[in-house]
Amino acid sequence: MSSTNAIRRQRRLESSSGLFDFIQSVSKVTAGTLLGTTMLASSVVAGGLVGLAVSFRNLPDVRVLQNYVPTETTHIYDINGKPLASLHDEANREVVSLDEISPDLKRAVLAIEDSNFYYHKGIYPTGIVRAFVANLESGETVEGGSTLTMQLVKNLFLSPNRTISRKAAEAVMAIRLEQILEKDEILELYLNQVYWGHNLYGVETASQSYFNKPASELNLAEAALMAGLIPAPEDYSPFANYQLAKRRQAIVLDRMAELKWITPQEAAEAKKQPLLVGTITSFRTSQLPYVTEAVVQELTKQFGRDAVLKGGMRVQTSIDLNFQRMAERTVSEWHDRLYYRGIYRDRTNGQIALAAVDPTTHFIKAMVGGSDYKTSQYNRAIQARRQPGSSFKPFVYYTAFASGKYGPDSVVNDTPVSYPDGYGYYSPRNYGGGFSGAVSIRSALQSSLNIPAVKIGQAVGLNQVIEVCRILGFTSPIEPVISLPLGSVDVTPMEMAGAFATFANDGWHSDPTVIVQVTDSQGNVLLDNRPKPRLVLNQWAVASLNSVLQGVITSGTGTRARLGRPAAGKTGTTSSERDVWFAGYTPHLSTAVWVGNDDYTPLSAGATGGTVVAPIWRDFMSQALVGKPETGFTSPSQFEAP
Repeated sequence: MSSTNAIRRQRRLESSSGLFDFIQSVSKVTAGTLLGTTMLASSVVAGGLVGLAVSFRNLPDVRVLQNYVPTETTHIYDINGKPLASLHDEANREVVSLDEISPDLKRAVLAIEDSNFYYHKGIYPTGIVRAFVANLESGETVEGGSTLTMQLVKNLFLSPNRTISRKAAEAVMAIRLEQILEKDEILELYLNQVYWGHNLYGVETASQSYFNKPASELNLAEAALMAGLIPAPEDYSPFANYQLAKRRQAIVLDRMAELKWITPQEAAEAKKQPLLVGTITSFRTSQLPYVTEAVVQELTKQFGRDAVLKGGMRVQTSIDLNFQRMAERTVSEWHDRLYYRGIYRDRTNGQIALAAVDPTTHFIKAMVGGSDYKTSQYNRAIQARRQPGSSFKPFVYYTAFASGKYGPDSVVNDTPVSYPDGYGYYSPRNYGGGFSGAVSIRSALQSSLNIPAVKIGQAVGLNQVIEVCRILGFTSPIEPVISLPLGSVDVTPMEMAGAFATFANDGWHSDPTVIVQVTDSQGNVLLDNRPKPRLVLNQWAVASLNSVLQGVITSGTGTRARLGRPAAGKTGTTSSERDVWFAGYTPHLSTAVWVGNDDYTPLSAGATGGTVVAPIWRDFMSQALVGKPETGFTSPSQFEAP
């Protein structure tokens, strides 16, 4: 039971003891009759129980139930509280307190399972004798005679085999349990533990599945039907046989009327009431599987697999369901277009990945790991490390600006150069060949010249560039090779989107996350990922870089990414067209898009980030920014240069 049970116990004993009072007030069993029956039955079983109490000293210790917490289903929600997925091990369960369960259901269950629950001390001798006689006459076990408390200890501790020894063990453990827990606590445990069919454990989960409503709102007709399921829930299920379920419901209602817990008129009306049966919820596939699988991986790292599958967590993600669907639809549509254009020859091998991050919060807003999750569950947005090509250059030029030795108008020579690399000499070349001579950094970056980037990398120090990447959240291995400024490193689309988001936010950084908050089922916060922004970059250098990267879109290699509003970005194309990229941002959203073949074979000749990927980025961003103001970037003049 939860740690709040001790606090709730006194309140429930004062308030929900009305259930006991109700049963007591309508019971017509006289004290003399009850006493006589009990004495007769006790004379049959008392001696046996004394012996059993000695024989079963090695039974499980029921005192563990004083702090028992049933396994509970974990739920994942989008940013607006819409359900995305439910995670559970063998048991799909929601735990609720006794006062959150309909009084009609509590009475219905007690009526059909254990109408003397509030009178006995764990076993009901008359019931045991009746079952013993019935089983003796038939030569096999045909009647259980178990009290609700005995059923609970059987479900929690014992095997389901119907044997005399197991029944005796149930009796001993039930007596022990009644000595340490209040009746309401036992009933609450039972209703949260009992199996209702279709992998539904506990009354709340069953109520939501059978009737699309919480257990607190069940009416008499619904409560009687659910109570009737307990002996054989899959056989009596309304999902399997509605008419049989109604017959079981009638048996429960008749029993309640016999006990005078309801009137004959109430029973008749409940029998006539049509039931709007819901749907089986235990085996639904999750929505947005790329997102939910990433969430599960992160939760497992933080809390462990058992806690995720059994701990009843409530996980709020940063993803908007409709926004993510738009991103997935955009990727799927462009995947088809690129295939028909011949950009890649194999429909499955050729793939697109997209990652989008909110610059202000660094919450992940979209994560598309491929064209179709059903075809491939590989999440390329966070798992595929591919070379970013020239889209890596902004990190080199930011480092130069932050050094105080360079600015957008600083001149660098685009002329032949060679560097010893341990295997001879490395001589960088521009895409398409040729040299431009003396050029400004602005012009070099907008035209994506390679030689100036390599020279600047050598001038500022590649280890400094790597340090900037680490500050921006890159965890992929990065080596200070001479060609690093040209993207000789393997990174993920999410790393690129998260790093560019810090540029979009004037140098303020938070760790990108898809999980906003995790609580337990009682609302206690287990993980709080609300943004904690830190200023990690020189703001003049960031503003200068943003100014240059806007030119990439307006007049450079990324003109096909024009949005008609301020935006900055960079194309990326690796040698032999194995990977093509566009990573860009506005003050509202940072997005990286990658296109390539899973087996690293080249795309069609001439495929570049500017021609193939920039249009995809523009299509997605145009939809993503609907309703967002056309905010510009902060001018470098607002900050002091280093």
